[in-house]
Amino acid sequence: MRFKRTLIAALLASTMLSATGGYFAARAAGKDFPMPAANPPAAVQAPLVQPNVHPGFADLVEKVKPAVVNIATTEKIEAGRNRGPGSGSGQPPQNLEEFFRQFMEQQQQQRGPRHALGSGFIIDPAGYIVTNNHVVDGAAKIMVKLEDGNEYAATLKGRDEKTDLALLKIDAKRPLPYVAFGDSDAARIGDWVLAVGNPFGLGGTVTAGILSARGRDLNNGPYDSFLQIDAPINPGNSGGPIFDATGRVIGISTAIYSPNGGSIGIGFGVPANMAASIVEQLKSNGQVQRGWLGVSLQPMTETMAKALNLPKSPDGKVAGVLVNGVQDDSPALKAGLRQGDVLTALNGTGLRDGRDLATRVAALKAGENAALTYWRDGKEHVARVEVGKQPTERTADAAADTGEAKVGLSLAPLNPQLRERLGLQGGKGGAVVAEVEPASKADESGVRPGDVIVGVAGQPVRDPDQAVSAIREAQHQKREAIPLLVMRDGTTYYLALQLT
Repeated sequence: MRFKRTLIAALLASTMLSATGGYFAARAAGKDFPMPAANPPAAVQAPLVQPNVHPGFADLVEKVKPAVVNIATTEKIEAGRNRGPGSGSGQPPQNLEEFFRQFMEQQQQQRGPRHALGSGFIIDPAGYIVTNNHVVDGAAKIMVKLEDGNEYAATLKGRDEKTDLALLKIDAKRPLPYVAFGDSDAARIGDWVLAVGNPFGLGGTVTAGILSARGRDLNNGPYDSFLQIDAPINPGNSGGPIFDATGRVIGISTAIYSPNGGSIGIGFGVPANMAASIVEQLKSNGQVQRGWLGVSLQPMTETMAKALNLPKSPDGKVAGVLVNGVQDDSPALKAGLRQGDVLTALNGTGLRDGRDLATRVAALKAGENAALTYWRDGKEHVARVEVGKQPTERTADAAADTGEAKVGLSLAPLNPQLRERLGLQGGKGGAVVAEVEPASKADESGVRPGDVIVGVAGQPVRDPDQAVSAIREAQHQKREAIPLLVMRDGTTYYLALQLT
């Protein structure tokens, strides 16, 4: 054993002498020779990164989570409800599709009430709660559950289908924890975000991710400009807040992209900067009033830009929108705009496309002056436009000022886009049914959204105002029902609108 230890020591000494001897011999010859490392690395290592000392999101979650609520709704399906011609009216189904639709409705009626779950957040200590319109749409009863377990019946203060937002109110008899809107335009791609909600009915759940993109168009409506996030959101998260790292609400969870119904890391939210003004109007007026120009538009293409000698924007892209129609008696017509003009800027800020223009005009107030830059005959011009009041849905409910029973019917004017979609000639009048309240007199009478009312009580109607006046007059006369002449799918029907 002693011999072995001596031999090993000798071998080690020999190795060291060989290495150092080589080094000194090289230096004597005027050559560079690297000293051997004590622990030579197996591979080149990347520079060390300082460990993340961020404490996580616990403090932020503790701060904001009490203001996030769970929402449960109940929709009562009335057995035997008449949904119009061919559905409970004694008429046979017209085709196989209609047959299966009626069959599924009957099955749903037999099941009784339907229930839905969603999320929301308290935006005011007095008990105002923001959520999605689709969470409460058609709800006969809305219940709100706070983080402390207390539950309250909620009142729907207002909703906006075009942005999928709704405002609820609960009376908790005490100030409630609340959160505030932040600046969604200041949020940058890659910033941390937190989504809080009620996924799959599990209760308050927090997920984290980043802001992935902005300005997403999901073809849900004219004002689509969603934030995209990768923080997991699932069914039940709808209406829940999306927070930035400071605890401000920069978005409202609204939709997911998923082939299987669950989160795959692509979720969408309504930007806070859009939601804040909508919520304020719902709180003040119960409805949303948007600015209006009265133009129909089409996208600008490279070929069309060349044909019109339209210069490109500073970033080298084709920008602006082509006016393909100007409505009669509209702010645009009064400002001198014409078919064929190319709108390039609003109040000095360039326009990307028609959606950009629609969103920005909608945010303006009626009566406000705006500068519209447009291209015509190879030259740039500027028009001063007094923004109009967007034609809004008119309610045929007389209860607000006459005490009559509610009809549950909302009407909208016929504009060129609706005429084109419905296949109506330009000269025909009427009022489009924009909404039918579930279980209302209109619903029981078989009136459907999308119907065009062209006659009330045997008299033709030009617009929603005339239709509303005719219905109110019939209510004043204490009539039990009146005939409505409606156009549906290119066919004219008579429906009896129940008034009592």
